[in-house]
Amino acid sequence: MVATILCFSGVALFCGCGHVALTGTLTILENHFSKVTSDHAMLTDVIQLMQYVIYGIASFFFLYGIILLAEGFYTTSAVKELHSEFKTTICGRCISGMFVFLTYILGIAWLGVFGFSAVPVFLFYNIWSTCNAMRSPVANLTNVDTICVDVRQYGIIPWNASPGKACGSTLGDICNTSEFYLSYHLYIIACAGAGATVIALLIYMMATTYNFAVLKFKSREDCCTKF
Repeated sequence: MVATILCFSGVALFCGCGHVALTGTLTILENHFSKVTSDHAMLTDVIQLMQYVIYGIASFFFLYGIILLAEGFYTTSAVKELHSEFKTTICGRCISGMFVFLTYILGIAWLGVFGFSAVPVFLFYNIWSTCNAMRSPVANLTNVDTICVDVRQYGIIPWNASPGKACGSTLGDICNTSEFYLSYHLYIIACAGAGATVIALLIYMMATTYNFAVLKFKSREDCCTKF
């Protein structure tokens, strides 16, 4: 139950916040870093594809969480049947083993998703820290127009994109926009949601592995151990 609640919450935060943050990121790029549509056409397609993938992830984990919850209740009740006529079947053990394997695969995949979700947080943090550096007394002693952020170096847009970078007061204005502020914090929340999902899958791994091991042990004819 705890893993299911944590999984639903993590996936909801990752999918909901990630979807809105991607839209805000595209708006920032179109308004300040890439004024020509053809320069960021591929990026636009990638962001739209990622948003559709987010829809699929949300739907899949909603169903998978319910199935794992039901499977957990079933196997737990089976384990508690110590003196009844309950007997495990090969099919039931295979299904339980399949959930163990699939949960392990999803756990490894979500570790990658968690690492990937930290990338936009890092990029936005660099821009935010650069804007803060412009406001420091040391920056005021020099020409603030020499302080720039070039997003082309991150591979987000091609090198021939115009203008591709923002400097001085223009960069400060970008950091003060609602799109930047909202997207930055939504990426942080999405990253936290991905981390919560990883923890939920780890709990699922332990629960499904334990239930599978107990069911396999109870299927032995010489089993007489009480749990």
